[in-house]
Amino acid sequence: MKRGSKPARQVPLGRARVAASILDADLGNLAHAVKRVEREGGDRIHLDVMDAHFVPNLTFGAVTIKALRRRTRLPFDAHLMISEPGRYIDEYLDAGCDSITFHVEVSAEQIEPTLRRVREAGRAAGLALRPGTPLAALEPYRELLDIVMVMTVEPGFGGQAFMEDVARAKVLKARDLLTHKLHGGEVHVDGGVNRDNAELLGGFGADILVVGSALWTKGRDMGREIRLIRALADEGYQYALNDGVPPIPRDKLVTFATLPRAEARTLRDEIEAAGIPVLLFRSAADPPDMDDGQRHWDLLLPAASEAAAAERFGSPRAGRERKTPA
Repeated sequence: MKRGSKPARQVPLGRARVAASILDADLGNLAHAVKRVEREGGDRIHLDVMDAHFVPNLTFGAVTIKALRRRTRLPFDAHLMISEPGRYIDEYLDAGCDSITFHVEVSAEQIEPTLRRVREAGRAAGLALRPGTPLAALEPYRELLDIVMVMTVEPGFGGQAFMEDVARAKVLKARDLLTHKLHGGEVHVDGGVNRDNAELLGGFGADILVVGSALWTKGRDMGREIRLIRALADEGYQYALNDGVPPIPRDKLVTFATLPRAEARTLRDEIEAAGIPVLLFRSAADPPDMDDGQRHWDLLLPAASEAAAAERFGSPRAGRERKTPA
């Protein structure tokens, strides 16, 4: 990817986030570990679940995750490296996982129903793939995916060396599997991620950088490391994909339209049905004492999703605004 080249339409403008893997934390005191990640500014908790069958290691399960759920408000991203995710998926949903990703290399008959079960529960569903598995393996399930997780080490153990060739071959192309998502589609990169490769990954449009051992090195300032990795990833995106323009903050909102209440609600429902969250507020342009039924309402949505919303709903928005009385 040449510096200064135009980004593909589907590459997000939101800032990168760090999901802290607790696999390399003190497994005897995971409650302290998740609270520390929250205190130090981490964005997510990444939970590596291993069954000693799909991978040769054994970690923790749904009972442990449920106990940890009470210790932090941070989102929980569960990465199930297990042979039968469909058999246990309800346990992880009940444990409070906000997203659940499992491997495309499990038996094919489990994949589609398990993805549907996660989405029906209102959680984000994803598929991960080993370094040697091609992205084409995810094609049959693309419409059910909220997350694509690119593994840049062999799953099973923390502390492995980052596979740069895999990142170059897959991370940016993984975005093509999420073109159906106008908002919220995420490419995760997991395996050997640290300050040395964060800029590279940001330049490939990675949304979530899963960081493990780099955060738990003795004597290292975790908060500084998180900030540094995020900043480097954002810089990579800015100069490799976005013509030097910084990424949009993910919490920034923009006014997409200002309409009478009935029309505002109709457009809101249409946009939210397409997967983009919308907030509806009384317009400050109208007098404060105006009746709610007569006044105009502002539709606010995430700035990073504005272009996608305009592409899908720009004409309906313009048509409705022309009808709005002066």
